[in-house]
Parts: sequence; C-alpha cells; structure tokens
Amino acid sequence: MAARRVHQPLEDQEFDFVLSMTTGPVLAYFCGSWPKALDACRAMDSVVGELAAEYGTRLTAIRTDMTRCPGPTRRYGVTGAPTTVLIVGGEVVASHAGPMTREELEHFLDAHL
Repeated sequence: MAARRVHQPLEDQEFDFVLSMTTGPVLAYFCGSWPKALDACRAMDSVVGELAAEYGTRLTAIRTDMTRCPGPTRRYGVTGAPTTVLIVGGEVVASHAGPMTREELEHFLDAHL
C-alpha cells in the first residue's frame, strides 16, 4: 500500500482547510521546533506516518507546528509538544500530551474510532 501523505499546514488557514475538506477522522499532532520537543516530535513523525499509511483513507493525519499555527494550537488547548488530538466530525474525541509509541498510538486510535 502506498504511504498516505501526512498534511503539514504552514498557516492556520491551511489547517482549517484540510480539516474542512476531510469527512473522516483527523489525527492532528502538534509539534514544536525547540530543542526539548524536537526529538520526540521526530519520533512521532515516523509513527504517525506508518499508521496513516495503514489506516489509508479511514484517517487523515495533520502535523502541526505550534509556532506556525497558533490558532489551532490555542483552539485545542495544546500547551506542550508533542500533543495528539483526535477530531471526529469537527469535535475533539480524545487527546494525549507527550510522545507515544506505535503500539500506544494504535491503542489510542482503536479506543476512540
């Protein structure tokens, strides 16, 4: 199966556009570019990319830089990176602060989808 693209909006409007164009669940994971968050966010990149490929069209993933997209960061109450937010039908159904392993993220998704 071809890898599903993980959207990486550069601005608040792009985040909102991807969210509005998606009919299924959205996994938004918020990352930071400061040194303490960088390694954990890079690890999440590969985990989310693999699971997005497996879930295919059943899940849209959005990697969000907290600095570049302050609107969604505030809207979803994100205060640290990485933070994962699962959005279904425009509503937050679950969130998790901190990095997750592949198994933890699979369990998180399976529990809420």
